[in-house]
Amino acid sequence: MDQQQIEKELNFLTSRSSGSGGQHVNKTETKVEARFEVDASGALTPAEKRKVHEALANRISKEGILSVTSDARRSQVLNRGAAVKKLLRLIKKALRVRKRRKGPPQLKANPKKRLERKRRHSEKKALRGKIKI
Repeated sequence: MDQQQIEKELNFLTSRSSGSGGQHVNKTETKVEARFEVDASGALTPAEKRKVHEALANRISKEGILSVTSDARRSQVLNRGAAVKKLLRLIKKALRVRKRRKGPPQLKANPKKRLERKRRHSEKKALRGKIKI
């Protein structure tokens, strides 16, 4: 993954933001939407593209566009930076290699004795249930 290449491939859309700001909010376009075309990207390898599609399937449109919006700030420049940061964080998280889960270690105690104790305990609990007639 090449961050600078991804930043070059981003498209930005601006619109009027909601929320506080008075007249300022009614006349300026401060809300920023950063759009990234995953399939057409040269910054990601085919394997990375597949991982991103799997991890972010609910955020990617049918056209293969990953979009993130930001309207927390009153400045378009600040919202643009926040949107880029958010998008890069999403991609990094999608590409992070997950650790394999290790199962519990084999017990050294007598496994037959443990299983017998477990069976008796479950029978005891089953006897506390409703009686079927």
